[in-house]
Amino acid sequence: MAAPAALSSTLVLLLVAFTASRVGAATFYITNGCASTVFPGAIPVARGVGGTDLKPGETWALKVDAGASGRIWPRTGCSFDPVTGQGGCDTGDCGGVLRCVLPGKPPATLAEFTIGEDGGAPDIYGISVVDGFSIPMEFSCSPGGIADGVVRCMDAGCPDANHHPGDGKYRTCQGDGEYQIVFCPST
Repeated sequence: MAAPAALSSTLVLLLVAFTASRVGAATFYITNGCASTVFPGAIPVARGVGGTDLKPGETWALKVDAGASGRIWPRTGCSFDPVTGQGGCDTGDCGGVLRCVLPGKPPATLAEFTIGEDGGAPDIYGISVVDGFSIPMEFSCSPGGIADGVVRCMDAGCPDANHHPGDGKYRTCQGDGEYQIVFCPST
């Protein structure tokens, strides 16, 4: 059996390691501004959290750990069994499940992000239509985003979006940021 001092030191080290791994985490607030229900998908996030349904005007808060790179996208025309979570969507379907573990199938407007590894590393975010355009989207950061940190994509020709891999139309945000993603933002 470990000595009390050794056990105490181990617990302190585990607590410090756990806390350090949380530095740079981000929260995404996904709001449905559309007239009908939208089913956001998100990967990679904690198992069992990769999707939900949002009625018009509802917001989903999603925490993402430091070092994560992923995407959030709107799924439309969805129908899911309320017990099993099995079903499908017309756009952005991720393997016929409500809580995504796979990327969505095109077409889907994508909110892409990389959360900095530590409190000093900036986060990177942007909108992509590489997988096609499904519905309008707005993506912004606070605090610490650059002055024109709001990215808005209202149609498939959106000049602020990445249309091809490597376009490089991404923004940066101070670590520990909060992000707002709005599906069907008001004009």
